[in-house]
Amino acid sequence: MTELGTALRGLRTATSMTQEQLAERSGVSVRTIRRLENGALPDPRLATINQLAAALGVAPHVLNPSSAGLPADAGTDVRAGAAPAPAFAPRSPFHVHGVLEEAAGELAREIRRRWRREEDQSRVRDPFHLPVRWRPAPADLVDRSDNIQRLGPGAVAEPLDLSGDLSDVALVHRRIPSGRLVVLGRAGAGKSVLAIRLALDLLESGCSQVPVIFSLGAWDPTTTSLPDWLVGQLLRDHPHLARRSPGGAQSLAEALIHCDAVLPVLDGFDEIAEGLRAAALRELNTTSSALVVTTRREEFADAVRVAGAPLAWAAGIELGDITTDDLAHYLPRTARDGNAHGWDRVLTAARDPQDPAGARLAEALSTPLMVALARVLYSDGSGDGSGDGSDEERGDSGDGSGGKAGPDPAELLDADRFPDTRSLEEHLLKGFVPTLYRMRPPEPATPGRGRPRRAFHPDQAGRWLGYLAHGLATHPSDRHDLAWWQLGDSMRRSSRTLAVVLTTAACLTVSTWLVGALIGALIAVDPVQIVLLGLLLGPVAGLAFGCVYAVTPLFGRGSGIEPSRTRLRLRGHQQMTRRPRRALTAHLGAILLGGFVMGAGFALALTLERSLVYHFPLSAPGVLTVTLINIVVFALIFGTAATSVFGLLTAFQAPLDTSSTATPSALLASNRAETTRQLLVLAALLAGAITGIGELVTVTFQGTLGPLIWGEGGIEIGVIGGVGGAAAYVFTFTAWGQWLVLVRFWLPLTGRLPWNTAAFLDDAYGRGALRRSGAVYQFRHVRLQHHLARAHRAREARFADADLSDPAAEARGEKE
Repeated sequence: MTELGTALRGLRTATSMTQEQLAERSGVSVRTIRRLENGALPDPRLATINQLAAALGVAPHVLNPSSAGLPADAGTDVRAGAAPAPAFAPRSPFHVHGVLEEAAGELAREIRRRWRREEDQSRVRDPFHLPVRWRPAPADLVDRSDNIQRLGPGAVAEPLDLSGDLSDVALVHRRIPSGRLVVLGRAGAGKSVLAIRLALDLLESGCSQVPVIFSLGAWDPTTTSLPDWLVGQLLRDHPHLARRSPGGAQSLAEALIHCDAVLPVLDGFDEIAEGLRAAALRELNTTSSALVVTTRREEFADAVRVAGAPLAWAAGIELGDITTDDLAHYLPRTARDGNAHGWDRVLTAARDPQDPAGARLAEALSTPLMVALARVLYSDGSGDGSGDGSDEERGDSGDGSGGKAGPDPAELLDADRFPDTRSLEEHLLKGFVPTLYRMRPPEPATPGRGRPRRAFHPDQAGRWLGYLAHGLATHPSDRHDLAWWQLGDSMRRSSRTLAVVLTTAACLTVSTWLVGALIGALIAVDPVQIVLLGLLLGPVAGLAFGCVYAVTPLFGRGSGIEPSRTRLRLRGHQQMTRRPRRALTAHLGAILLGGFVMGAGFALALTLERSLVYHFPLSAPGVLTVTLINIVVFALIFGTAATSVFGLLTAFQAPLDTSSTATPSALLASNRAETTRQLLVLAALLAGAITGIGELVTVTFQGTLGPLIWGEGGIEIGVIGGVGGAAAYVFTFTAWGQWLVLVRFWLPLTGRLPWNTAAFLDDAYGRGALRRSGAVYQFRHVRLQHHLARAHRAREARFADADLSDPAAEARGEKE
């Protein structure tokens, strides 16, 4: 037991309080108090000590003598003769128990697994962490010291100790009573690496909150509040948190966010759209919860200037540069093939202030990003040729076997090739992807792992990654999340609509022929009539679905369709998920419109088919009247049936299983399986609903709209509509269906992506070109993403007039 634990237990016993009573009085959770007393939490936040001391009626240094004189104890003015000033304790996490405690524990375990895997994948600890140092952020970008320390009126703030390095980042965060920290740094300075290390250190030290890293680039603060956005991101990456909380009023994700059981680590404030950063800062200032924000300095300074105030209660640090001594310790140790001496000339020049080439190189390698790129090209890629230039120039076959000896890092000192720092950085960025695909051959097949990984040619891989990067950069919000269900959004909306029309037409045509063939096997049916009906019904239904797809943004669906995070479940109603009323109304409204249009198209197709089969002109007396009646009746039947079926399915949706971890491949596999089940259920329910509602409508409006006939023909219509409509919906209005149609077929057909895009993305992640962030991929760094997007535009003739040297043009581009 620690000294703090002994003192806490003794003081609590002396006041005859239980741990539960002390927790209620102090606002500190029972779990934290128990761990303090048992010595399992040796380094608690000083704000926690302040809260416990206030509840016990003693000064903080009485409870924890080792904390006397520390800045965080400035909640009491200890000057001689001064009366103690009240301290405003920071907002404490609500004690979670039962189901919420289990959910928080599972979330913490998954977060720890995920980021440890990412650290291993990116090899940031091999051979050791590059030094990441910092200094206090400029005073005009942080709040007042007394606000940061949450002091009461009259209290005097002592200097806040924010010194340390990467191994101390969790300790530095604990020194901040408010728990709010801004991490500043230029591009590639190591902000994301620091965020990951902070999350892992907090988890391993028993933090009372679960640190979760959120990429801020996709947040629009003008439409979504911070808590709601955090809930949405949690549900995206952890689908099992969609289960209802014990009270039943909200999901587990909402409960964890609203009771401050999650510490948001908001990575990439500068990646928010430029016009939204000030609004984002104002939204962050509406909450007093602990959080961490990483951002580039210039973008954050602009946001502070426009918003008129920094982040409330937040301290700040600014990351420094990598020094030449750091390079001398690190780079030679990365060359493990005996070529460590290759860096000697480079490092000697970099240390010489009189050498212009060395000075340029030292400046270029002053960020962890550029050091990592140099390592890949000149240490890890040894024996595979330089990453710059063509395969022919290097004598490299591109098959991973290598050609001549690896490149000499001394070429980085060539003043003719690299006259300035930017040219050096562009060289490293340009060579990164080709080197990754040359230096690592495909993995051989192993028992239990299926087929061997395919080898992708460096030039092909560069083109495909460039297309993906361009698709992210040309999105209105300049996205950074590479989500498999959004890859089709890079196509023009007109192209996507055409794909919907063709897919729907094929679904309805094939289903009509299959149903007709089945009926023809039972009773005599003219095969010509079946073929003709399919050829007419398919295009008409395709146009109907295309029209609905074109107007879905009016129903709040936007241009993209997200994957379902639910499954159908007929039992266990207490675990059913509830969609927001507005979203449910918009969804059913689109379904109702689609049913009406589908029914009308069905009626028109039947009229055309009968006109061709029975040889009567469309202008014949009564044809127009009968057609209009059929349009009304069929639209009512199909619209009512579709809305009823989808409304029923919504009532029986339950969250995905806890075991379904939301990696991109896992989410894709679960959606494929769930969509297949949905197709079977939808086909049966729609066929039955169309048939039954058709009979009901016929009986109801018999005589009012004239003589109506349903009967056996109605059963055929119901089965065709059910099977074809379900298939058309699944392939065009679900995330997996659009992935299949657009990403697995349409884009590979045009050469923009490989035929097996999922395998390519997984291979790019394995090589280090991409990283995983929950259910999505991201490029290893935003600078790499923008470089690849710019290279893609340079290859495309339609971007010939774009100013590719303009940073604004780099992140912009013409929408395909």
